[in-house]
Amino acid sequence: MKKLINAPDSVVTDALAGVAAAHPSLAVDIENRIITRAGGATPGKVGLVSGGGSGHEPLHGGFVGLGMLDAACPGEVFTSPVPDQMLAATKAVDAGAGVLHIVKNYTGDVLNFQMAAELAADDGIEVTPIVVNDDVAVQDSLYTAGRRGVGATVFVEKIAGALAERGSPLASVAAVAAEVNERSRSFGVALTSCTIPAAGKPTFELGDDEIELGIGIHGEPGRRRGPLAPAADLAAAAMDAVHADLPLAGDLLVMVNGMGGTPLIELYLIYNEVHKYVTGKGARIARNLVGNYITSLEMQGFSVTVCRLTDTLEQLWDAPVDTPALRWGR
Repeated sequence: MKKLINAPDSVVTDALAGVAAAHPSLAVDIENRIITRAGGATPGKVGLVSGGGSGHEPLHGGFVGLGMLDAACPGEVFTSPVPDQMLAATKAVDAGAGVLHIVKNYTGDVLNFQMAAELAADDGIEVTPIVVNDDVAVQDSLYTAGRRGVGATVFVEKIAGALAERGSPLASVAAVAAEVNERSRSFGVALTSCTIPAAGKPTFELGDDEIELGIGIHGEPGRRRGPLAPAADLAAAAMDAVHADLPLAGDLLVMVNGMGGTPLIELYLIYNEVHKYVTGKGARIARNLVGNYITSLEMQGFSVTVCRLTDTLEQLWDAPVDTPALRWGR
């Protein structure tokens, strides 16, 4: 295993120290593993909290800031954070208007966020959870009952965050988060595995000429394993899966996301194939992201996430955002 670490058991805390040093706009509680906005909670504003296992950076800590999250809870690598973290984050961002929990659909995340919400309710904090389940690859996986939550998490955090920034009530912010999730679908392809530092060996094995179609962000198996194919074929396979579940129509928000180890030149190549596919279906990509937004350590591959936009969702997407990983409009 070759990694830029000090020791396997200090990866997360050492990285959080780096986040604190690099981003003065964030308040990083390294001991309790909570990232919040440095200015504290905004009075009267709905607080947005998300979290999950580390190793998916910039998700979630990289999306804490104006127009997105108020707090993030990183767990150990590929391991859910604990309820105490989530409760502390919820209390930290509660400003009297309630708190939205944005939860990727993995059993540990769902159960721990549910427990944190119940504890917060005991303290008089109103919490509404939104579970993201946009992955069309498989119905159930090693860590999930139902569909996995993947790339649409970024869309939910951005669009719901924009509405919360306007001072909208919790019910409205939760409703738009649910709408984004319902209108979004994702599919991922892996060219290689990744190595969790504590394990010291690849999560799974792929032959030199093999790929995994429908991979999960923790290395969970996808729909099938097959031979490496041209980028156009891989993009078409991903888009076929998305289109079969949510027909492409109208204006779309599309993210071509790297899994952590894919060169940007290859992601743009994939985006071009996705663009051609969407155009061929009579739809239009109105907004896009190309880059690393929800990764799996050093895995090579890509995922595509598509959201069918409305005028309101597009306006909220365009609203100002200022976080370490996403920034525009200021």
